[in-house]
Amino acid sequence: MYSPLYDRGARLSLLASLLMSSFPVSAQSDAATSLPPVVVTASRLPQLQSETLPHTTVITAQQIKDSQAVDLPSLLAREAGLQITQNGGPGAATGMFLRGADTRQTLVMIDGVPMTKQDATGSVSIEHLMLDQIDHIEIVRGNVSSIYGSGAVGGVIQIFTKAGRGAQGASATAEAGSRGTYRLSASTRGSAEGLSYGLAVSDYVTDGFSALNTRQIPTANPDKDGYRNQTINGSLAKTWRDGQEFGLRLSHTVGNADYDVSGGKTTKHETRTEVNTITLFSHNRITEDWTSRLSYSQFGDDSLNRVTAASASRERYQTRTQTAEWSNEITLSSSWRATAGANRQWQNFISEPAGARSEYERAAYSVFGGLQGNIDRHQFQLNARHDETGNLSADSGYAGYGYQLDDRLKLIASVSNAFSAPPLGYLYGAYGNPALKPEYSRSVEAGIQYAEGPSIVRATVFQTRTTDQFQWVTTDFLTFDGELRNVKKTRNQGVELSAVQHLSDWELRASLTLQEPVDLATDERLIRRPRVLGSFGAVNTFDKWRVGGDLSYTGSRYDYDLAGTTTSAAYWLANLTARYQIDKNLSVLGRIQNLFDESYQTAWGYNQPPRGVFVGLSWRQ
Repeated sequence: MYSPLYDRGARLSLLASLLMSSFPVSAQSDAATSLPPVVVTASRLPQLQSETLPHTTVITAQQIKDSQAVDLPSLLAREAGLQITQNGGPGAATGMFLRGADTRQTLVMIDGVPMTKQDATGSVSIEHLMLDQIDHIEIVRGNVSSIYGSGAVGGVIQIFTKAGRGAQGASATAEAGSRGTYRLSASTRGSAEGLSYGLAVSDYVTDGFSALNTRQIPTANPDKDGYRNQTINGSLAKTWRDGQEFGLRLSHTVGNADYDVSGGKTTKHETRTEVNTITLFSHNRITEDWTSRLSYSQFGDDSLNRVTAASASRERYQTRTQTAEWSNEITLSSSWRATAGANRQWQNFISEPAGARSEYERAAYSVFGGLQGNIDRHQFQLNARHDETGNLSADSGYAGYGYQLDDRLKLIASVSNAFSAPPLGYLYGAYGNPALKPEYSRSVEAGIQYAEGPSIVRATVFQTRTTDQFQWVTTDFLTFDGELRNVKKTRNQGVELSAVQHLSDWELRASLTLQEPVDLATDERLIRRPRVLGSFGAVNTFDKWRVGGDLSYTGSRYDYDLAGTTTSAAYWLANLTARYQIDKNLSVLGRIQNLFDESYQTAWGYNQPPRGVFVGLSWRQ
């Protein structure tokens, strides 16, 4: 007799088999002599991905191009241990759980600039970040507060935008497809006589679909919820002497989205979000063994929400963060390197619900340092940091160890602690609590890695415990009044696998996460966190074609519905992509999103995109 449970189990077994089958075999790989990417996020020092002790994965420029994904959430959804939730389609409010940590416990940076909002969500507007502007992404999993401070409990996602390096060139892409969608982008770059520049612009528009499921929420407006995004990204740098460079980087994004909430079939909701970053930097080699980096950056997130009904209303929330940082890399010997630095932030939050304006600000200071090196087969990484955020103070540390069994196999273990400071919106405002303390976390993990050339397979067993976690506590059940308090204790433990294998003309990717994120007070699984996450992807090049696809699985999750707690069903998603190279400059591209037209939700009540077909042209000089 056919059983859906048997079918689901069989598909999970298939996914696990595909993961293990992607384990590198040197005799079969033509790419074994090339190297894995160089990363900087895992330790603030440049190192090969295979040398990192924290579990680090990279989404390369080629992988972003192959995915043909439009925005950041759709790209990140296939990564090991990273769960994406979205209240609708493109431009809708988006959450992410890296190793089960809350959205605000994962630090997101663009070119080193933290993007955490200071409102009552403490989240990041990743739904407005378009991939046309992104060169590559580094993801570090686990507690790295000792390197980056508050908000790095679950890990760090660092986004590197396209910079003007190398020979002069230009590119342009035009795409159109389902749901009245079109995308236009163009860029130019180059360098000459020590001056490098880069400029990229993009415009994305879709008619969308109805974000709320009217069968589950009958009072929702059934209209389509469209979205438009316009982005510009630029960089300018001057190398005035060998090892001496200063420059400027900036990005500007405006996203306009329609969205639904329950409460009226004719009520229309709109939001306009503007995200800006600007950085001035100076990179200087003081001596042969000492490199210094100075930077000053500004980050802004301005969100305006409008409601059109019998009586119109609007609310606005603005975050402004200025950061000055001095960091240093010092080579102590051929085997040991050190880092040291200091950071100061000026954080500002403006809240204007229904026109009532309130403004809050605070300063944050930090000093940090690290040591990394090898003794024979033994590898070490030590980091420590002290932070003062307003009237809150916290120390964090990381101790990592690796043992090289042979040229390919390495054992890895680490212990670390982390903290997460409450956003200004948690401390002040109508329901804020100025007495909130930081959340504290402790992690232990152990793993094994196989690396040969660009092919890397890594398995990690981890456990993270968080205390003093922020939680809303109701004080009056008649009026639902309450406040945020430090009461919650959580734990997540599990195993995480990731693999990238280059085999002849194939690139294979796979990941599998088995986890148990629970609230220790109730022993219940945390909301919207599945026990199982998995993905498999493949890309192949033949003749003038480059074709690929990916398959992902998300297990069932607890969530809230109108009556209380419910369970959202597990789902599978499949996507296909193809690119045909007409000549060395021009190519035709196409993709099918949600190939099997799966009906699924990442957050209860909110629809996700049905099947979509998109085609386009890409030109590159």
